[in-house]
Amino acid sequence: MEEFMRRREFLVVGAAAALATVTAPAVHAQQKKFSGVRLRINGYGGTYDKALIEGVAKPLEESTGLKVEYIPSSTAADLAKLISNKSNPHIDLFMADSPLMPQAIAGGILESFSASDAPNLSRVLPGFREFGDYGAPFSVASIVPVYNSNTVKPPLTSFSDIARPDLKGKVSTMPANAFTGWIVLLALAEGNGGSLANMEPAFKIMAAAKDNIVATPPSSVTQLQAFTQGEAQAGTLWEGRAYEARKSGTPLETVIAREGIYAVTSYTNIVRGCRNKEAALAYINQLLSDQGMLSVPKALRYGPTTDVALGELAADILINSRERAALKRPIDWKAFMEQGAALGERMTKELRG
Repeated sequence: MEEFMRRREFLVVGAAAALATVTAPAVHAQQKKFSGVRLRINGYGGTYDKALIEGVAKPLEESTGLKVEYIPSSTAADLAKLISNKSNPHIDLFMADSPLMPQAIAGGILESFSASDAPNLSRVLPGFREFGDYGAPFSVASIVPVYNSNTVKPPLTSFSDIARPDLKGKVSTMPANAFTGWIVLLALAEGNGGSLANMEPAFKIMAAAKDNIVATPPSSVTQLQAFTQGEAQAGTLWEGRAYEARKSGTPLETVIAREGIYAVTSYTNIVRGCRNKEAALAYINQLLSDQGMLSVPKALRYGPTTDVALGELAADILINSRERAALKRPIDWKAFMEQGAALGERMTKELRG
């Protein structure tokens, strides 16, 4: 009996070992590449982050096991925190718009990468990757002239039209204390024979428009309200906000201005000291895939940066083709931001007369 029990135990142990040998490869095959890995990224909040979660984070987790945590915050505050804590970054991926990219690069907080690291980078259209091997451009938002097609005739055709005599008391434009207002100034300068080195033409237009301008709201939400509530009938606005106005019933038309398209590109960057660079590159490659590229256009109607087919979305998106992308004006963002505060002060002076 004792011999039988020993033999039975031996057979049970042997069978278990054999089973382990058979099942171990199967379990290993089911293990996803980035299971157990979590990356942190700053967020823009609300609908924007939800769009990225649906188009980028969720598909990536399903295919690779990678978890991505979006942390809504102020981009400028995150940049300052990264620069002051280089040895212990609080996020692994950093989203930032064109105006902040020069400071991030100069601060030494970003990793460079190329299409050999993230193949979908090769699909980015010319003119969108503005900072060499830094950042993955994934969305483009344009500041455009807008007008209410029911109350403003003839239509606006340029940024300079904000000074038209028939628009007295009807214009809302971007604020003087933010880069959005400075972009409008640059468009006014370049459209009237000036440049970033010669902004005087812009200030002449702004002075001529001062009696027209009823509002320079501090945020895009309040800018949108100025138009939807009837306070303003014409002016300048983010293209995506103009789409929101139309969707809510205000016939606010966007203009491809004769000066060209003035746009800000959003980038996702790999932070130096990121916990898993390979996983970060996988995120960027998914972001630039068709599925990732369409997430923001579907939600907010801001444009993509690659050759992705937009289908029915194209009608509501300003930069919706290679031909439109070619109209985007190049901006020296470093020089632009260095002059920004002075531009804002002069704009305020001209509006106050």
